[in-house]
Amino acid sequence: MLTIEKKADAGALEIVLGGRLDTTTAPQLEEVVKNDLEGVSNLAFDFASLEYISSAGLRVLLAAQKVMNKQGDMVVKNVSEEVNEIFEVTGFSDILTIE
Repeated sequence: MLTIEKKADAGALEIVLGGRLDTTTAPQLEEVVKNDLEGVSNLAFDFASLEYISSAGLRVLLAAQKVMNKQGDMVVKNVSEEVNEIFEVTGFSDILTIE
C-alpha cells in the first residue's frame, strides 16, 4: 500500500510518500507526476514514511527527474537507510539530489 500526500505552494510541490512504492503502487505516483508537475519549479519528495522502493518506483522517480531537469529542481529527502541502499546499488544516488 502507498499513501501520497501533496502540498503545493506557488511553484513548489512536495509529495509525501508512505508505505511501499512497488509495481502495484507505482502507477498511482506516475499519475501524480504526469498531471501535477506543470508550472512546478521546485519538486520535493519526502520519503520519511516510505519503507520500500522497487524498480518500478525508481522508474517513476527518473521520469520526474527528467521533467524537472527542464523546468526546475527536484530533491528527495528523509530517505531511510533501506531506500538509500537501493539508491546506491542502482546508481540513483548519482542521479538524484538526496537530502
